[in-house]
Amino acid sequence: MKGFAGRDIISIRDFSREEMLKVLDTAESFEKRGFGGLLEGKVIATLFFEPSTRTRLSFESAAQRLGARVIGFADAGASSTAKGETLWDTIKTVERYCDAIVIRHPAEGAARLAAEAAGVPVINAGDGANQHPTQTMLDLYTIRKTKGTLEGLKIGFLGDLKYGRTVHSLALALAHFKSTLYFIAPEALKMPEWLMEELSAAGLRSREYVNPADCMKELDILYVTRMQKERFADPVEYNKYKNFYRIDRASLKNAGKGLKVMHPLPRVDEIAKDVDETEHSLYFDQLANGIPVRQALLALVLGKV
Repeated sequence: MKGFAGRDIISIRDFSREEMLKVLDTAESFEKRGFGGLLEGKVIATLFFEPSTRTRLSFESAAQRLGARVIGFADAGASSTAKGETLWDTIKTVERYCDAIVIRHPAEGAARLAAEAAGVPVINAGDGANQHPTQTMLDLYTIRKTKGTLEGLKIGFLGDLKYGRTVHSLALALAHFKSTLYFIAPEALKMPEWLMEELSAAGLRSREYVNPADCMKELDILYVTRMQKERFADPVEYNKYKNFYRIDRASLKNAGKGLKVMHPLPRVDEIAKDVDETEHSLYFDQLANGIPVRQALLALVLGKV
């Protein structure tokens, strides 16, 4: 297993099964024990070139709860990129002010470029439709916490599977745990063929559906995603699919008793509010799990655990 100190967190592909479990075990320790003050004297830069609520605030909360200070921006228009500065030069500047960089950017590959430029650890908080590894870690943590295992589960992914970076990252991670994945999407928004080939080569079992009712009874987890308007090049295509799925109490009537519904949030209309108070709802607990997981990642890359 590679050491974590000084390491970049760019893609879930960079992690072995053992390394993922190391992160989850460390997060569990943080949730139980806190470790306040562990990052005292450290500075974390959060560079969000794309809108975010949960990821940005949970990273900042995680850092501050450990005693670190946070600098950065939540609007690229407030940075020198508005004047034409390149991402490379922005990173070369910011690394002089901090001990680690958390970056979200709309361009695929931006986080990898930032890591190449920086002399401090870089954590990818989402790059376009590509990867979102810290979301994947908190998703794995949530599944293990609620189901007691990651092995041999039946997990459904519903919605925009073509552009959904959370789905792409989590599917790749679950290939390490002998899960069976159920991909539920309209034909135009199916999982990319290249990714399906990669998952198949990894030995992952998968099935494809259009109607969630065809497999709902079989699932341990239903991972719902919104139709991501910002990823569609054609607004006509988005309008065609924006209301394609809606999970509500009625649609869960025939679900297995132990089914849990997850969502990376924000939701639009794809999960009705009447699901929130049911035994199936897990998405608000899921977002809370971002705190210990991101605390663990920050502490690991900064060599504090």
